[in-house]
Amino acid sequence: MSGASPLSRKVHPMTSRERVQTSLAHREPDRVPVDFGGTTVSGMHALCVERLRAHYGLERRPVKVPVPYSMLGLVEEDLAEAMGLDLIGVLSRNTNYGYPNENWKEFRTPWRQVVRISEHFHYTTDTNGDLLTYPQGDVTAPPSGRMPPSSFFFDTIIRQEEIEEDALDPEDNLQEFGPLSDLDLRHFRKEVAAACATGRAVIASIGGTGFGDIALVPAPGLKHPKGIRDITEWYVSLATRQEYVEAVFTRQCEIALGRLKQLHAAVGNAIDIIYLCGTDFGTQASRFCSLEAFDRLWAPHYLRINGWIHANTTWKTMKHTCGAVESLLSRLCDVGFDIFNPVQCSAAGMDPRGLKQTYGDRLVFYGGGVNTQQTLPFGTPAEVRAEVLERCEIFAKGGGYIFNAIHCVQANTPLPNIVAMLDAVKEFNGVA
Repeated sequence: MSGASPLSRKVHPMTSRERVQTSLAHREPDRVPVDFGGTTVSGMHALCVERLRAHYGLERRPVKVPVPYSMLGLVEEDLAEAMGLDLIGVLSRNTNYGYPNENWKEFRTPWRQVVRISEHFHYTTDTNGDLLTYPQGDVTAPPSGRMPPSSFFFDTIIRQEEIEEDALDPEDNLQEFGPLSDLDLRHFRKEVAAACATGRAVIASIGGTGFGDIALVPAPGLKHPKGIRDITEWYVSLATRQEYVEAVFTRQCEIALGRLKQLHAAVGNAIDIIYLCGTDFGTQASRFCSLEAFDRLWAPHYLRINGWIHANTTWKTMKHTCGAVESLLSRLCDVGFDIFNPVQCSAAGMDPRGLKQTYGDRLVFYGGGVNTQQTLPFGTPAEVRAEVLERCEIFAKGGGYIFNAIHCVQANTPLPNIVAMLDAVKEFNGVA
């Protein structure tokens, strides 16, 4: 693979925000914009963040963990500068476990890393040595997360009540949804303003806009969730209880539109990208649902939310779905999504050249930069470099690309490989 891309030969360097906005407009920026840590699906495990800080010679201090569910580490401003990042994320005030990130305290993880985590994070240890964590930090409630001693993140504990078919009420699956509170709005005003001050593009997530996201269906932030909360039962319901699911999504859409209107009234167009939905529709080899089910259950609500955003804001909208979803991409375009993440090129039918050729004029690809299942954790630095350079060459042409790995960088990914990935992007961009 040859060296720097023609993108690096632009005369006048852009700001990070200009770079991202240019790529979002499907024009070539001066170089490929880069994100790590902007969302819960484009971050790095806290262990990787700590090792990167050491690699770049930055101040040694415990890494903050704003996403305890997957133990993602906060990429602070000094590290973002060293990594060459162009986006900054604004997350919801509350974690998936239903408590706010505030008054950080130290916590020693099972892998012996000392991190900083919300004061509301509480855990117990069961007889197997598993860490159990609790909704809203309340240890008197049934635990909603489990971390085995050999793990690096929490698994969700299913707390499904016995289902009585005749008594099922869609309102039960709407317990966690509601308007943004005054505290939420204050949080977004403050965090968006701080993010804008960095000069980087802002990507925000407000929660409540993801329809049937399987990571959220069990409601790990609720003490006593009702409705259909078992993962298998939810997937069965997509085929056998479609009227129930429709009722849930219809009401959730109304609530989500209200939240988006509240956010826009609070921060205006200071946001560049809004991450709307993380529902996965694909496996390694196929889809989770039929096209007909997508058209019936999801498409009307996606169309409505994207339509409101595009009619009333300058925000671009992002859809995350892993897996073999090439057959859904035209529909994601039709319902108004601007951005597709994480671009799992290793899944069936997800050839990067074909994706760019077919959808590159309608979708911005956000991710796809390196395989986090094989190449990044198990390849050599040379193999990482080659794959990154190839992906950048494919996706960067004509703009419409933001570099990120394929989903989050996992714990114990070799540091030399992470550095090789970042260095390869800089090489492609002609940045020393």
